[in-house]
Amino acid sequence: MIGFDFSEEQQRLQEMAHEFAEKEMRPVAAHYDETEEFPWPVLRKANDVGLLTYAFPEEYGGAGVLSQVTTCLVTEELFWGCAGISTAMGAIMLGALPILISGTEAQKKKYLGMLTETRPDGNPRLAAFALTEPDAGSDAAALKTSAKKVKGGWVLNGTKHFITNGGIADVYTVYATHDPSQGADGIDCFIVEGGWDGVKPGKKEKKMGIRASHTAQVHFEDVFVPEENLLGAEGEGFFVAMQVLDKSRPMVAVGAVGIARAAFEAALAYSLERKQFGRPIAKQQAIGFMLADMATKIDAARLLCHRSAWLLDQDLPSMKESSMAKSYAPDVAMEVTTDAVQIFGGVGYTREYPVEKWMRDAKIMQIFEGTTQIQKLVISRSLIGFG
Repeated sequence: MIGFDFSEEQQRLQEMAHEFAEKEMRPVAAHYDETEEFPWPVLRKANDVGLLTYAFPEEYGGAGVLSQVTTCLVTEELFWGCAGISTAMGAIMLGALPILISGTEAQKKKYLGMLTETRPDGNPRLAAFALTEPDAGSDAAALKTSAKKVKGGWVLNGTKHFITNGGIADVYTVYATHDPSQGADGIDCFIVEGGWDGVKPGKKEKKMGIRASHTAQVHFEDVFVPEENLLGAEGEGFFVAMQVLDKSRPMVAVGAVGIARAAFEAALAYSLERKQFGRPIAKQQAIGFMLADMATKIDAARLLCHRSAWLLDQDLPSMKESSMAKSYAPDVAMEVTTDAVQIFGGVGYTREYPVEKWMRDAKIMQIFEGTTQIQKLVISRSLIGFG
């Protein structure tokens, strides 16, 4: 049976996220976009109200909100507020997901517990998901970071690229290969602490959009990782990464919905105020049809996200549906934000209005967590087989 009603708890969390986005994120979004500073003050406030680790189980210090549909509701509101700040916040959960999925009880207790604590300076602790490399993006199985087994553990060497919270994270989940000849079967996942010897920050990227998030390289130079920090069994790292992406892609997709919704709402309001030829431009059929298409596509994208999240909540296969959401919603965000700039006209191209920022922010949604083209590859293979 299909239903579209949300529980009181889900509605409460959605409203809390919307209020936080409206009062704490939107007023400073332009500042952090312009300066590219890391939004520590906003993350401190988010931590105070439980928005950073609400999806951690209660026994590890979180709020125990384990529903993926609920996370979808919260994520859309936060990205409606600011995609850059939301990306910095969401990277904590992304970095923690491998631990939640395959960690031992001791690993969960130690590292999820660590992430619910604050640093001595009062700032929240950060996590990062370290998979991508300079020569291993879409082809993640081609990564070159090495894991050499030694007495008592492993030694990691390599460079990770385009890592959200890279170089400033307290906890990394790092993917490395103990045998490149085995391809995906030779990849392991490790928990690495940011303060360990040999973990070195690299170049911070200057980005087109989501500028409030910190994206950088991370170098691992002879980093010793104790045996107990291996996640899962040897050779299971790639499988863990794919499980993480299945869970994270609906959240990236619904983040794109949040960006699109923000741009649509602004364009709708502006089109009702702006008059040309004696009446609001919203009443011109050309603009009215644009608005109708924008609203329809946003709704369709949201439903794809919610379906894939619901499948995850039921422990049902969701790879194809997650890829559908991740493929479609970012394309919608790019189209809607572009149309929003068009509706605003010349002023939409200026920084006086936020639509140009939303357009820049939308582009990355088609790229990270698997490009639109990779999602279509996943979908097509699920339809016709992998031969």
